[in-house]
Amino acid sequence: MQPAPTEDAPTAPASAVTAGRCPVAHAPTLAAPTAGGCPVAHQAGGVRRSTADLVVRKVLRIRERPAGVTAGSAYGSFQRSMLISAVRCTLTYVIFPFVAPAVGVATGVGPVLGVLIGSFAMVCDVFTIRRFFAVDHRWRWPISAIAFSVICLLAVLWVQDVSHLLR
Repeated sequence: MQPAPTEDAPTAPASAVTAGRCPVAHAPTLAAPTAGGCPVAHQAGGVRRSTADLVVRKVLRIRERPAGVTAGSAYGSFQRSMLISAVRCTLTYVIFPFVAPAVGVATGVGPVLGVLIGSFAMVCDVFTIRRFFAVDHRWRWPISAIAFSVICLLAVLWVQDVSHLLR
């Protein structure tokens, strides 16, 4: 369902909006998205990427503007991966060491669940980075740094859980 056009913003044909292939759903107006309003860079000759952007896109095997990937899906992916990491840490450091033994259940399942949830969380973090780079989001580098830091912390915890299981 299209939003009703406002009187102060003349509408443009839909082909003009899709021609820019912006992954963010903008209201179809004649005015180009402003640099402060849209998180995706808009340039006349297409998106210009740095060498580092091109390397990351190649490593993560990102095609040119995959269909269905929007800035909203990138934010959602980031929120989900951070929530999964938070759940894993809560289970590992609060529920399993203190609450579960206090009630006499779930003793010894911490490392098993830590490996499973940690692996899933790391995969979600990689998908988060992919989505932010796929839409050429202006915050892709800071968000990627956060996600990569979480991956590193989860990797350390994953190794500890695996070593605990192998004892």
